[in-house]
Amino acid sequence: MSENRNTILAIVLSLVVLLGWQYFYAGPQLERQQAALQAQQEAEAARQAENGGVNPDAPKPSTSGTAVAPSTGGAQAFASRDQALASSKRVKINTPRLEGSVNLTGGRLDDLRLKDYHETVDKSSPTIVLFSPTNSPSAYFAEHGWTKDANSNVQVPGRDTVWTIEGSADLTPTTPLTLTWDNGEGLIFKRVFSVDENYMFTVGQSVTNNSGDAVTLYPYGLISRNGIPEMSGIYILHEGLLGVFGEEGLVEVDYSDLEEDGPVRPAAVDRGWLGITDKYWAATLIPTPGQEFQPGFSYAAQSGNFQADYLGNAITVPAGGTGETSSYLFAGAKETALLDAYEEALGIERFELLIDWGWFYFLTKPMFFAIDWFFNFSGNFGVAILLVTVLVKLVFFPLANKSYVSMSKMKLVQPQMTEIREKYADDKQKQQQALMELYKKEKINPLAGCLPILIQIPVFFSLYKVLFVTIEMRHAPFFGWIQDLSAPDPTSLFNLFGLIPWDPPQLLMLGVWPLIMGITMFIQMKMNPAPPDPTQQMIFTWMPIVFTFMLASFPAGLVIYWAWNNTLSVAQQYVIMRRQGAKVELWDNLGALFKRKKPAATDKKS
Repeated sequence: MSENRNTILAIVLSLVVLLGWQYFYAGPQLERQQAALQAQQEAEAARQAENGGVNPDAPKPSTSGTAVAPSTGGAQAFASRDQALASSKRVKINTPRLEGSVNLTGGRLDDLRLKDYHETVDKSSPTIVLFSPTNSPSAYFAEHGWTKDANSNVQVPGRDTVWTIEGSADLTPTTPLTLTWDNGEGLIFKRVFSVDENYMFTVGQSVTNNSGDAVTLYPYGLISRNGIPEMSGIYILHEGLLGVFGEEGLVEVDYSDLEEDGPVRPAAVDRGWLGITDKYWAATLIPTPGQEFQPGFSYAAQSGNFQADYLGNAITVPAGGTGETSSYLFAGAKETALLDAYEEALGIERFELLIDWGWFYFLTKPMFFAIDWFFNFSGNFGVAILLVTVLVKLVFFPLANKSYVSMSKMKLVQPQMTEIREKYADDKQKQQQALMELYKKEKINPLAGCLPILIQIPVFFSLYKVLFVTIEMRHAPFFGWIQDLSAPDPTSLFNLFGLIPWDPPQLLMLGVWPLIMGITMFIQMKMNPAPPDPTQQMIFTWMPIVFTFMLASFPAGLVIYWAWNNTLSVAQQYVIMRRQGAKVELWDNLGALFKRKKPAATDKKS
């Protein structure tokens, strides 16, 4: 039993250290870094505005006869996003799930809202803003175009080019948007936007050459974001720039890495994608599979712009001919089924990795599919979590059953174990040898009690990951006061669950479900004999309380899972112990916990 308890204790203390480090050190440090970075960016933006909006850090086309994707410089910010939108002519975007506009200046997609998602649980709260114009706070946009060799004099459309609309319809799933621009030197550029009913845009580009000479151009695409957005700050989730590049696979680049280490230029590939991801939303460039492109990530310190871009191979357009290219742009919510469908339908390399499933992908994604399947059956993600917990219990029932049987046998031989400890109290080596012989004789595995906890750890982590990273869990209600399973229980014992008009600090947000979890954990522990060592007794008595406070800040769905899992474990352990003829120690242990120590005879004499 001592080996069992020591193993459990090591696991618990490791969790306490990791979570304590995250809560008391990593989180506050991240907040300080973001505050300092924001101040730095504001100063740089002011300095850039004084320079007329020119970005001196923007990469220029190479002088060696090659080309690079352009970099977007900064621009003087307007007072609001609405003012920025009103400063240029636009064409509306109207789909079942998106609303926004295409900016005719630059022909870029820089205004996008997600109709299905709101900032808070309240459906009357504003919808999520994904893209914003260059001259607005938190600029974030996608741009496509053509670039050229440094020694070429061909005029190509730029960020300030004003495009002309062919037709007058809005951009909808049934009406594409066509823009044209004549460079006045015999080249006519055309850009065609189309969009499906979800979040995938197709951007077609063509150049008609009516000049007398052949021209060579390079297609490019870029996504630019000004400044670092508000992030979750949790180490298990990547937020920043990322991409999948052929055999190299997934590449993740943090904002801070680009600031400190400079541009990242993976090798050219003919399949993959790249972009910028938040926790629930993303914008990604997807060159047509089979067309080689050069990906890159960069940061312009002067403007504070982060950029993901690609440069396609040169396209030579002969006199009297036309050159064409096309690519995809995903801009929206990272819905699992939708990303999987795009991956299959469009042949996008590992597009599912736009969601950060983590190292335990082989556990996390099946866990999500199981919960999602039960959700389609029950209509409630909280109920789905309860049903998945039962399913996990059934899968591991043989192993857990064997563990509880072994634990029950340990209880039956407690008198013999106590006798051995008393007999060899001064010889620990002989004591351990005698205990091992007893275990062997009774066919007991002293470490069997660890198995239920060890089984829970990967399941617990995978469920935590699912609740934290999947948008399907965002704002998913359970029952009663739990309106968002991905957020902590909003109630608190310290304001009597809302009866007292006071908002406790985060450390005291001890809700109903964490209390239920703590009680079930306490009951589960008290079903076993009390450890003989007083220190271990104290640790095991306080452990449920520590876990109750620790898990109070975790997503409510995770706490509900843990409480329900504890309840099932208690029921299973009780049934097995009764069948094995072992005594259930619950009431005895509870009585001993509150029983006062009687004074000794010598104390009375004194």
